[in-house]
Formats: sequence, C-alpha cells, structure tokens
Amino acid sequence: MHEPTAYLTRSSREGRLTLWALTLGSGIAILDGSVVNVALKTLGSDLGASLEQLQWVINGYMLALAGLVLVGGSLSDRLGRRRIYLVGVTWFMLGSLLCAIAQTPGQLIGMRVLQGIGAALLTPGALAIIQASYAPEDRAPAIGTWAGMSGIAAAIGPFVGGWLVDHASWRWIFGMNVPLCLLVLAVVWRVTPESRSATVGRFDLVGAVLTVVALTGLTFVLTSPTAGALAYAAGLAALVAAVAFIVVERRTASPLAPLSLFGSRVFSAANGMTFVVYGALGVVFFILVLQLQVTAGWSALAAGVSGLPVTVALMLLSSRAAALSARIGPRIPMALGPIICAVGVLLLVPVGAGAGWMAVLPGMVVFALGLALLVSPLTATVLAAAPDSHAGVASGINNAVARAGSLLAVAALPALVGLSGADYQDPGAMTSGYRLGMLICAGLLALGGVISWFGLRSEESPRT
Repeated sequence: MHEPTAYLTRSSREGRLTLWALTLGSGIAILDGSVVNVALKTLGSDLGASLEQLQWVINGYMLALAGLVLVGGSLSDRLGRRRIYLVGVTWFMLGSLLCAIAQTPGQLIGMRVLQGIGAALLTPGALAIIQASYAPEDRAPAIGTWAGMSGIAAAIGPFVGGWLVDHASWRWIFGMNVPLCLLVLAVVWRVTPESRSATVGRFDLVGAVLTVVALTGLTFVLTSPTAGALAYAAGLAALVAAVAFIVVERRTASPLAPLSLFGSRVFSAANGMTFVVYGALGVVFFILVLQLQVTAGWSALAAGVSGLPVTVALMLLSSRAAALSARIGPRIPMALGPIICAVGVLLLVPVGAGAGWMAVLPGMVVFALGLALLVSPLTATVLAAAPDSHAGVASGINNAVARAGSLLAVAALPALVGLSGADYQDPGAMTSGYRLGMLICAGLLALGGVISWFGLRSEESPRT
C-alpha cells in the first residue's frame, strides 16, 4: 500500500482538521439520507407527488449510494483516497444544488440519484483515509469519533429538516449542503495526505454494472408491485444480475467485492447484522416522522426534534461504546444494542392521534441507547476484520450493505403494510400501516442482535 510519508495523529493540527473534514463531509452525505424524511409531507404536497414517488425521493438516493459505494471504495484504493473523496464531495455539492431547484417529482428523483453518486464516492473514502493515514494507535479512536459523529448526522437530520421546512423551505435542506461542501473541500485539499493501495488490479466494471442492475430491478419490483409484466421483467433481471455478480466476483482476478473477505466470520456476521438493522432503521425514520405529522398533528420541526435523544446519546456514548468494544470484544455490544433498539421501537408502536411528547420520549430514549451501543463497535469491527490494503473496499461493502438494507426495506414496507398512493395523508390508513411497520422493524432489530450473538461468538476481539 502506498502510505503517506508520515502518519497523522489525533493530537496534531493536521490530524484534527482531517478528522473534522472527513466527519463533516461524510456526515453531510449521511444526513441527506435522513433529513429528507421530515420534509416528505410538505414537498409531496408542493410537487404533487404520490407515496410511490416519495419513496423514490428516498430510494433514488439510496439506490445510487448502495449500488455504487463499492465502486467508490474500489476507486479510492486504486486512484487515491483523498482524490476520490474530493471528487465525491464536489459531485455531491452539485447534485444538492440541482435538487434545491427541482420543479417536479421526476426532476427531484433524478437529481437525488445524481446526489447519491457523489455520496457513493465520498463515503467509503472517509473511512479508508482514516485507516490508511492515521497512526495505528489512533485509528480505533478516530473511527469511533467518525462513527459517532456520522450517527449524529443521521439522527439530527429530521431536526434540521423540520426547522427548515417550518421556517424557510424544503429546498434549503439541499441548498445548505453547498457551503458546507465548499468548506470540506478547502480543508481536505490543504491538510489531508494521499494514499492508495499497491495491490489492486484492473477495475471490475462488470461487477459494478451487475450491482446496479440487481438493486435497481429489485427496488422497482418492491415499489411498483402492480406494474405487471414490467415488474416481472425487472425481478428476473435483478435475479440474473445477482447470480451473475457472485459468479463474476469468484472468477475475476480483481473483484469489486473480494468474496475472500467473507471468509472472516466477524466480517460476515457484522455485515449480516448491518443489513437487517439498517433496514429497520431506515423504515423507522421514514414512517415515524410521517405518523407524527399526519396522525398526531405535529409540526415538521416538532417531528424532527423527536429524534433529539438519538443525537444526544450518540454524541455522549459513541466513544465509550468503542472503548468498551475494544476492551471486551464486539459480541456483547453488537448483540445487545439492536435488541435494546427493538424494545424502543415497541414502545413507539402505540403512537397515534393526539400523541404528546410522553408518548414518544421513552421509546426514543431506549432506542437511542441501543443505537449508541452498536454504531461505533460495528464500524471498527468491519474495518479491523479486513486487511489494510482493502480498507476502501471493506468500508464500501459495509456501506453498500447498510444502504441496500435501508433501500430495500423502505421500498418493500409500505406495500407490505398496505400503504400506497395518497395514504400518507390519511390518518387512519397511516396509523394502521405505521403500527404494523414498527412491529416488523422491532423483529428485524431483534434478529440483528441474534446474528451478532451467534456470528461473533468465536472471534470476540477485532483485529487491530
């Protein structure tokens, strides 16, 4: 691996600035996966969008991110992690600007896809830079800081979005990204060292195309179950592409997703847990803010503020969870965290018409504590289970798994619980779908805890 001439340390000026810029840049991308949720009702009315189109406002972004984040990780290892990170931030900034001026649901969905491509380039690069550029003793703490602050970005999204929707316009949830991205570009360009892997071969273009085809086809089927022959064709294409992807990755000399990484039980279990847990998290944040606004009559800002316990818990507890995981191993935190989240979700199931703060706060606090316990150990465990030369790819795989889980869950759940069309504006239909959806999410979270408990039982300490 081509390493920087000298490792960064967290105590140095360059180390602090680099970590700050990496956290802010990837935090903006993560925030845009959640900030839009609280604006869905308003932008749906403003643009005349159906529930299926609102799903695609979320899923267009997630599809590009999930389908191309492996490409982003692979390119960063090949062409330079700092370089690809800068390209991704620039691309994301331009996509955000175009989202802010969209005039129709179709335009907004298209620009969200463009924005997601930028996110796919920058997201794995941030973790890969930390793994490659920081001194070995500073990597785990730096990753813990990144994971905690990134989790805060996802959690604070509904609050920021709610304030902007109530006091300005939903368009500012995209417009605010432009100055933040410019700031990140300036800092990374000035202080962050370059690094790349010396062991990579030819770029796996076929694997990249098959990934996008599989996810696009499956997402279309889940969001358009009544499309008839077209839905069947999309489903068949997704199945063929998924099988072909596995075959190609086994045979190619330079795979986009080296299947050898999954020979590690820790890596496999962590990614299995990631898929089901992040699928549940995506749905919880999607339907809770709609339920609070449509049925309980909360403002967009109030619905956003409901996620404040998550922000506080991640801010205060993420580094402690990372330290605990380093001391006792990831098995207990990564098994207990999702189960605590499941309990919190069950406490939120009764939320309905006339619900006040005390109907929401206990469940959100419990949910937040579980999330804080699992986020940092998960990220550190995935990276520690992979060789340093595959830092970008390992990060890309985990991000792809997380986004694919969220993408597919958000695509599938509304139809599964009987929500479609303009049902998101009908309190009765929304409540019925919401409650069943939250029960399903609780089950998925509990399953994530079970996967961690059994999957990590023979390897209880991440490799450093």
